[in-house]
Amino acid sequence: MHVFQQGYLTVQDLIADCKPDIFLLQEHWLTPANLCLFNSRFSDNTLFGGSAISGCAQKGMLCGRPFGGIVSLVNNSLLRHTVVVHCDKRFVIIGVFNYLIINVHSPCSGSSDRLINAMSY
Repeated sequence: MHVFQQGYLTVQDLIADCKPDIFLLQEHWLTPANLCLFNSRFSDNTLFGGSAISGCAQKGMLCGRPFGGIVSLVNNSLLRHTVVVHCDKRFVIIGVFNYLIINVHSPCSGSSDRLINAMSY
């Protein structure tokens, strides 16, 4: 998305045109308190995901360029067939019917914690 405010219109257009059952998004850069923006903009879908900014936001005011955030949007018609396997700031795994959907955010080499996170899984 490269920032929710810049990308949500494109996502709305893609959802209107293609009508996907599942939509995988990365780099929304929203704080946990602002994840509700997905619900207001994409009311026909349910959000599974989180914010990679939660640790920074708890420390105080955000400075510099925000980063990360991963979301899987599932059409509300599939909710009774959807199971959350794991949800984290770097990946979301959901089961829909007999499918396992994995949405992974692999940060670039410029992220200071990329090796620590990769090694802890």
